[in-house]
Amino acid sequence: MEPSRDISRLIEIMAALRDPHTGCPWDLKQDFQSIKPYTIEEAYEVADAIERNDMDDLTDELGDLLLQVVFHARMAQENGDFEFGDVVEAITRKLIRRHPHVFANASADTPEGIKVQWDDIKAAEKAERASRRQARGEAVEGDGGRLQGVPRTLPALTEAIKLQRQAARVGFDWNEAAPVLAKIEEELAELREALESDDKGKVQEEFGDLVFALVNLGRHVGAEPEMALRGTNEKFRRRFSHIEKTLEAKGEDLQQASLERMEQLWGEAKGLEAKGT
Repeated sequence: MEPSRDISRLIEIMAALRDPHTGCPWDLKQDFQSIKPYTIEEAYEVADAIERNDMDDLTDELGDLLLQVVFHARMAQENGDFEFGDVVEAITRKLIRRHPHVFANASADTPEGIKVQWDDIKAAEKAERASRRQARGEAVEGDGGRLQGVPRTLPALTEAIKLQRQAARVGFDWNEAAPVLAKIEEELAELREALESDDKGKVQEEFGDLVFALVNLGRHVGAEPEMALRGTNEKFRRRFSHIEKTLEAKGEDLQQASLERMEQLWGEAKGLEAKGT
């Protein structure tokens, strides 16, 4: 079997890997639950390639992510649930339906107006899915309110910002960053009190409240929390690497270096970054 630019070849390869008689034992052993962590991991690797602006890696990682879609679709087809073509049809239908200003006669001239239109259409789609499930005699999850559509399986930072955005759409939000800063100060004071009480459960709760408030601030100032933290993580990598390399070059042992010495080199790394060197 030869490689190809045609998606049908990928579907054929996946089918061959899952063939009960001649397929790969590892692929045959997998199910939705066992593959799920790989799907999440591949999405993060796509994000990493984008962050590094590495187009070669991005090509590979997008392929790996596409494989996850094909893998899940193949397992669903084997169960008689749906197949890859149904996935493609579902997303094309959704894109056409959610962009009536492009594919129909609706009018939406601003990103804000388009977002409102998108949310209204999503709500209608959700109601239709519930109706279809009821018609098939399937259980329909009870109404959990506006926040029900935010998956609990999301990374916590992403879940937090999505919860806040949903609440903001009905006015449960501040109009500017200043009150959010005041809330952060309030949560920080409560964390200090919890630390003084030495109650580990309370400390964790208050720490979570503080992080949630910081996520809220990021939303108000246009700093996406996940990407902001990734940027800080990368900065930490660079500066700590400078500490390691400098100590090694001077014949000093990282394990024996004092905190003061490492902080001095950290400041040196900051200075070099500021100069663009």
